[in-house]
Amino acid sequence: MKTSDTRKKIVSLPQLLAQRAIWRREGRTVVWTNGCFDVVHVGHVRNLEAAAAEGDVLVVGLNSDASTRRLKGPSRPIVPQNERAELLAALSCVDAVYIYEDDTAIPALREVQPEFYCKGSEYAPPNGKFVPEAETVHAYGGQIRYMPQIPDRSTTDLVKRILERAQKPGEK
Repeated sequence: MKTSDTRKKIVSLPQLLAQRAIWRREGRTVVWTNGCFDVVHVGHVRNLEAAAAEGDVLVVGLNSDASTRRLKGPSRPIVPQNERAELLAALSCVDAVYIYEDDTAIPALREVQPEFYCKGSEYAPPNGKFVPEAETVHAYGGQIRYMPQIPDRSTTDLVKRILERAQKPGEK
C-alpha cells in the first residue's frame, strides 16, 4: 500500500457516510470500534484485527486531541490525532478512520449504524465497564461484540514503563 493510499483511509463524516451507503448496497457487514489509540501498541493491533474479523469492513473512530485530553487528562494525547489516524490507517485490517470531537462515539454511530460495535472485554457484561454507546447501537438494531484484551498492554502502562526506565537508566 502506498502512503497516499493510507491517508485516503482517513475520512470525514460525509465521506464515511457516502462509503457506508456503498457498503450497504454491496451487502457488506460494517464493524466499528473506537478509542484514543494514543501510542499504538500490540494490544491495539490485536484488538483491531479481532474486530475486523467480525465483518467485511472495519471503521475506526478516533477521539480527537481535544476529546482525548478531556478523557485522559491534560498530558494526553502524546501523539497528535493526525499521526494516530495515519498509524491506524496503515494497518491492513483497517478500512477507514474517522476522527471525531465528541467524548463518545454516539453521534457518529447514529449516522453510520454499523452492524457490529466492538469494545474490549473489560466492557463485557455482567461486570464490565459501562458502554455509553450501547443504547444507541441497540436502538438501530446493531450488536455489540467484545474483543479479547491483552493483559498489561495499555498506553497508560506503556507510558508508566517509559517513565520508570527514564528514572533508572541502564536497567531493563
